[in-house]
Amino acid sequence: MRISWNWLKQHVETDLSPQQAAAVLTSTGLEVESVEAHEPVKGMLEGVVVGEVLECAKHPDADRLSLTVVYVGQGEPLRIVCGAPNVAAGQKVLVATVGTTLWMHDGGSLVIKKSKIRGQESAGMICAEDELGLGQSHDGILVLDAEAVPGNPAARQLGVVSDHVLEIGLTPNRTDAMCHVGVARDLIAAVNYREGSALELRLPDVSGYAQDDDARATPVEVKDALACPRYCGVTLTQVKVGPSPKWLQDRLLAIGLKPINNVVDVTNYVQHELGQPLHAFDADQLAGHRIVVRKARADEPFITLDGKERRLHADDLVIADESAPACIAGVFGGERSGVTATTTAVFLESACFDASTIRRTARRHALSTDASFRFERGADPEITLFALKRAALLLKEVAGARVSSGITDIDHGRKSRTEVRLRFEQVERLTGIAIAADDIVKALELLDFRVLERDAKGLLVQVPTNRVDVHRPADVIEEVLRIHGFDRVPLPARLLVPPVVYDALTLESLRRTTGAHLAACGFREIMTPSLVSAELMAGSNANAGDALIRLSNPLSSELDALRPTMLFGALQAVAHNINRQQRDLRLFERGRVYTVNGNERAERETLAITLTGHEGMESWRAKRRPADRADGQAEIESLLAALGLLQDARWKDHEHPLLDACAELHIAGRRIGVLGTVKPEVLKRADVAQPVHHAELDEEALLDACRAHRIRYQEVSRFPAVRRDLSLLVPEAMRFAELKHAAEQAERKLLQEVGLFDVYQGDKLPAGRKSYALSFVLQDDAKTLTDDQVEKAMGRIRKALEALGAEVRA
Repeated sequence: MRISWNWLKQHVETDLSPQQAAAVLTSTGLEVESVEAHEPVKGMLEGVVVGEVLECAKHPDADRLSLTVVYVGQGEPLRIVCGAPNVAAGQKVLVATVGTTLWMHDGGSLVIKKSKIRGQESAGMICAEDELGLGQSHDGILVLDAEAVPGNPAARQLGVVSDHVLEIGLTPNRTDAMCHVGVARDLIAAVNYREGSALELRLPDVSGYAQDDDARATPVEVKDALACPRYCGVTLTQVKVGPSPKWLQDRLLAIGLKPINNVVDVTNYVQHELGQPLHAFDADQLAGHRIVVRKARADEPFITLDGKERRLHADDLVIADESAPACIAGVFGGERSGVTATTTAVFLESACFDASTIRRTARRHALSTDASFRFERGADPEITLFALKRAALLLKEVAGARVSSGITDIDHGRKSRTEVRLRFEQVERLTGIAIAADDIVKALELLDFRVLERDAKGLLVQVPTNRVDVHRPADVIEEVLRIHGFDRVPLPARLLVPPVVYDALTLESLRRTTGAHLAACGFREIMTPSLVSAELMAGSNANAGDALIRLSNPLSSELDALRPTMLFGALQAVAHNINRQQRDLRLFERGRVYTVNGNERAERETLAITLTGHEGMESWRAKRRPADRADGQAEIESLLAALGLLQDARWKDHEHPLLDACAELHIAGRRIGVLGTVKPEVLKRADVAQPVHHAELDEEALLDACRAHRIRYQEVSRFPAVRRDLSLLVPEAMRFAELKHAAEQAERKLLQEVGLFDVYQGDKLPAGRKSYALSFVLQDDAKTLTDDQVEKAMGRIRKALEALGAEVRA
């Protein structure tokens, strides 16, 4: 919410700067997110002064130019070449002196320099309206009243005043602070409480309100008192609709509102001044010249101010005339009854509507307006009449209106106010500080709370009607603490921090973790149908035809079975993307697969990971390579490391009907999933012409592994690690995982890491063999390793590798 500092000072006389006031308001809970300077005219006409044209003659070399001599209040008069047709001696004008930057109405800028125009010296510029950014007219220079004093700054002469705008991040419950008066009330209360000042809230004066005649009465009938507990209205005639005066436009522009016309601007002004939404109807467009507050008829058509036809719901509250709705109550006005340039009679409405009714209507029609924003959070029923009088007086001032009826005030609201009993000991218990009883009373009274009873133990307070959010002792204590100052609560010498208790690990929380990790690694989540073609499954040998779970009444022969694997949905997504020139893909999906084991049918929560195309981003610095199965294994191991399960993970070779080079992942002896490269015949059936690597992990098994895992902590070793490398000649079918596992079993104490940093296969090696280069990191947490210890450890590792059939080359 935007608050104009100049406007705010109309309601509180203070020497605080905008920044100081912002700090006070923030400490009361009205968090000021920014304080921005606001200029009604960009540059604030700096360098532009009032000048008097002493002489004016025709330019000797240009028919449309004039040579002028202008006095600007000091020094020698300036010689200025002017092209305006209306310039003349004796005029008071606005002069941009040399060095001034002019900001034009069209957004452009111009720096005034001393120059020669057609051979004549010009030291300034006599300005037109558009050249100063004051309007669009370029018919001639701006001529001032004869009383204008040469040298007077243009901003002062024209009454252009800079402002500051406070951007307040309001919490939804603070409807009382959604206006300038509400913010002023909090500022006054805080300053008076903390500094002992005597600032007073200055409300607009409505004592001069009076009815002018009885020319036009508008009867009002409220048919739903629950939805409209209070309704006030008055009719004004002889209204002259036109632009608002400059002061009113400046106030609205400062808070980000666009001026429309004087009638609409007044309703907006009062809303942002007092917090009470108003609505103005063209009284001549009300059928039967009456107002009926009722519920809409089901599917009743209504055209709103934006020109859209909306079908109303039976629970929508409308302001209607004798025949049809004229306004959706508290939300949006109607096109037919809106104020236009031809309006001469206005029915002015100030009402209080039920918050839940307005909230449901606004959501139902996807409308969010300043009025609905306030009404759906709760409005003050006691401000309606005051706001109506304030608006009527402003319309008399800016639109020449006459009050031509008595005020209609239908009040069905609850007459008793909310009362809350507060014990002093509750204040200390909730705030953590001791606040004197007198200070508690002072803070509450400054906020217009009324103390009905007081004794040694506590108070009985009556809540003001503008605080619809205060119902409990805790709410009242919050008000006391706001005015006392949140930032004045001292920090204790010791902070007692309770232990952090994490929620139990669930499948959903595991999915959040795995999904976030994969997304951070560049994977994109996909969602594919859980129904597949039984014919495709059987043809791909994905599952025996009689082991599929088929639908009894399939909608399509292509969607007649539940998927036993997520591979085919992933391949469909891969084919779709490749056909659109997206060949490098990293995808994951979470869902269920459905299997049959004997007479038992099972559903398994599954995480599928799919890679195809090239690894990494295309770059001039490095050549890209195709993704391979090892990349898939590395991504899975990265995920396991994030879950703390990598140390217990083991890979085992496995035969799979759909995957080549397949391996099963086991953790603590339990099967977790599979990884492999999709077989060429399966890719062909899916219309995919590039290698695809696919993995499926059982999420429930993964969850059990996470639950069984215990986090272990140990001190970071202070002693250096030692690295040794081995070059091995191994059987072609042997995998790195086997070698790593054998090494870890052979040297459990000192071996910290095993890495594979080179693989070679070629005709220079014996048939059926390949070369691996492995690194081994050894470290003792208690002491520095000696060469003898390292050699003995490596000897045990070499022996274990040789037992697998590996030949140590170097």
